[in-house]
Amino acid sequence: MPHAVFRLRAERLARSTRPFVARGSKSPRCPHCRVIPSHCLCAEAPQKHSGPAICLLMHDVEALKPTNTGWLIADVIQDTYAFEWSRTHVAPQLLALLQDTRFSPFLVFPGEFVQPPSRVVSDVPPLSGKRPLFVLLDATWSEARKMFRKSPYLDGLPVLSLAPEAISRYRLRRSRRDDHFCTAEVAALCLSLAGHEQAADTLDNWLDLFSAHYMAAKRGLPRPQPGVPQASAGVARDGHS
Repeated sequence: MPHAVFRLRAERLARSTRPFVARGSKSPRCPHCRVIPSHCLCAEAPQKHSGPAICLLMHDVEALKPTNTGWLIADVIQDTYAFEWSRTHVAPQLLALLQDTRFSPFLVFPGEFVQPPSRVVSDVPPLSGKRPLFVLLDATWSEARKMFRKSPYLDGLPVLSLAPEAISRYRLRRSRRDDHFCTAEVAALCLSLAGHEQAADTLDNWLDLFSAHYMAAKRGLPRPQPGVPQASAGVARDGHS
């Protein structure tokens, strides 16, 4: 069954007045893994994990980009939700999700930009039977800051501020800073904080595998062989740090 990001991409394409062509790409792509057919990795797709939920609030064409890593989250996490962000319109389904009593939502964003500071938490507290819902702003860093400022319906959420020790491995899109993490890396950190290490490891490994296939295809190299460790190529640079 198509996941949330797949469906959002289809909806966005249906509204487009002209075809979306990824920069530097004219080759057809697998509709499920977004890599050219010769390097398709669908056969290596991981098992999905349940537990924490992820809500992706995606900026405009983010779902259309083949390097978007929110897609990888939806490949791995069973309860992944995806909505297109708009300054003037909020999907009723998003508002309903944020009020769903099954979940305890956390907006993931750097604490240094948050006022008042009392909104900021650095860990996932015990939730009395509720499941964490991590809300991620899936965008470039400048876009994500705008989304944070102009989304008043998120103002009441606690803000989970991450402090990762490693530098980002993602290299499919450029960033000036090694401490800016792609959306899939951020999600893996959230899963780890929530005590779901296996899901976090699965997502990290899926990101690395996707990166290896994508970069091999881009550079005209042979398709990586299943089970053979690949040097991390990194992936898309989304709006998180």
